[in-house]
Amino acid sequence: MNARQRQPTWYVAESHGGDAVRSVRLGGVLVPTRRLALRWLRRQARRFADALDPDPYASWVPGRALYPVGAAGPRDAPAELRFWVTSFREHDYALGRLADGLPYEFVARDAASWYGLVMRPLVAAARTPSPSHWQG
Repeated sequence: MNARQRQPTWYVAESHGGDAVRSVRLGGVLVPTRRLALRWLRRQARRFADALDPDPYASWVPGRALYPVGAAGPRDAPAELRFWVTSFREHDYALGRLADGLPYEFVARDAASWYGLVMRPLVAAARTPSPSHWQG
């Protein structure tokens, strides 16, 4: 067993958003497994997409408050986020990167803003003996 396998690994999942001027951390979580990190990011992506582009027929939307419009243009962040939520191929790729000890990032952009989803592994530092345990 190598040193990497003995050390417990935790994962950080974070969401960010911004525009051309600023960046804002929207949330984050520290979890013990890659799949929990992915699950959290999928919920965040769905939440962002629904907040940015809600279904006009959703039960919580008052009647005639929203209405469907045509395509948003060449870049549509809510559509990209919804696509990412359902992309098993992208999820497998992300989990593979984490398994290899590498970070994963997905960014959805539109004309005015961007939304980023990031996961990365954290390896617990090996315990070093305190000076009182050292022999010298």
